[in-house]
Amino acid sequence: MLRIENLTKVYPNGTQALKNVSFDVPDGEFMVVIGLSGSGKSTLLRCINRLIEPTSGKIYWDGQDITSASQAELRSIRRNIGMIFQQFNLVKRSSVMTNVLSGRLGYVNPWASLLGIWPVIEKQRALKALERVGIADKATSRADALSGGQQQRVSIARALMQEPKILLADEPVASLDPVLSHSILQYLEQLNKEGITVICSLHFLDLVHRYATRVVALKNGMKVFEGSAKEIDRPKFKEIYGEEAQEVRAATL
Repeated sequence: MLRIENLTKVYPNGTQALKNVSFDVPDGEFMVVIGLSGSGKSTLLRCINRLIEPTSGKIYWDGQDITSASQAELRSIRRNIGMIFQQFNLVKRSSVMTNVLSGRLGYVNPWASLLGIWPVIEKQRALKALERVGIADKATSRADALSGGQQQRVSIARALMQEPKILLADEPVASLDPVLSHSILQYLEQLNKEGITVICSLHFLDLVHRYATRVVALKNGMKVFEGSAKEIDRPKFKEIYGEEAQEVRAATL
């Protein structure tokens, strides 16, 4: 169980990205966070694994307070929390295999990994992760030689190397076309069915309705909705996205 209590984030320039946000994410959930750009979605996800430090509030994972964890404790916690980024966050000049192996940095000798020396068992683990996302044949290719959809699959394989219990996906399909978007989300859906909790930020409601088991909506840093995707009717859509978005959505219903 992940529990978020009164989470607030104020940036040094005075921008309040999150305002007393609270909700629970039961194990095995496919939680989708929605809202306009600037609503606080990315800040929320990055606070969960403390890539961004919250200003106040608490985040608990299986009863452990992430927000007060020491750096040593945080390294251990992060082993259980995989992260997938909108822009893939790969080392473009390195091979696909090297990028995937970097997901094991929290488990292996750091000096050996810096020298590119990896145990055979870890290389085998990386190849299996690439097989799971369908691009084992790209293991020796440079990351920047791959398409956007293939790079995002490398990012998923890298996250799998952590053997995570939670996957945080920060708008993982925002730069992909609709077909590739479904392909990536289907991989996440399969991992969710295998027991990994997924927390994913998305923009498009058709994807939310297709994949989410639960939805949290943010607006101006505040939680304005929590429930099932089916509960997001036209008035609720207007509340989350505003009048103009409501009109566009209504025209497509």
